[in-house]
Amino acid sequence: MEFSVMLSTMSAGMLRTGAIFALTLLGSLPLGMIVALLRKSRFAPLRIFIRVYISVIRGTPLMLQLLVWYFGPYYLLGLNIGGWRFPAIIVAFVVNYAAYFAEIYRGGIESIPQGQYEAAQVLGYSRAQTFMRIILPQVVKIIMPSVTNEVITLVKDTSMAFTLAYAEIFSLAKQISASQTSFMPFVIAGVFYFIANYAVEIVMARIEKSMDYYK
Repeated sequence: MEFSVMLSTMSAGMLRTGAIFALTLLGSLPLGMIVALLRKSRFAPLRIFIRVYISVIRGTPLMLQLLVWYFGPYYLLGLNIGGWRFPAIIVAFVVNYAAYFAEIYRGGIESIPQGQYEAAQVLGYSRAQTFMRIILPQVVKIIMPSVTNEVITLVKDTSMAFTLAYAEIFSLAKQISASQTSFMPFVIAGVFYFIANYAVEIVMARIEKSMDYYK
């Protein structure tokens, strides 16, 4: 198979990998913040549930979570999972990464001195206004390096979708390599991951630089 044909064949896998990456970020970043706030809830049962959720997610492999989310509806509820493959992948990735982002958010929130909350209260800010206008901008600045690391990890973790036989770029690279007895598909996949991560680094660095005024 010629290089151009091989690249064209793998382009569909690149798009699928990009879709997993984008949808995971769109879902896990806001969900992670919600989880982080719930973890600090005054309602003890909810707080305990969130801690258990984070512990289970961080203590089990993403591959296992993908299998649970895909096969769970069939084995537990007897549902037809014929069209459930891609949604299961997205749900598994979002739930997994939300747990990690939640801990990053929590660390950032807890790093803010208590005096800032008290000062905002004196100035008449509500709890919501204090968080959105004073705390959150500082938290975002603090956590950017950690978030960048997780986003870079996500780019590489998209290859775990092969667990459910989803034809993202890594799965296609393996298939083409086996059929053509060629190492080139893995080279193409490696270059794709490198370029994607390099782009992430550039974007996140610019975002972080734009927040320098918080120093």
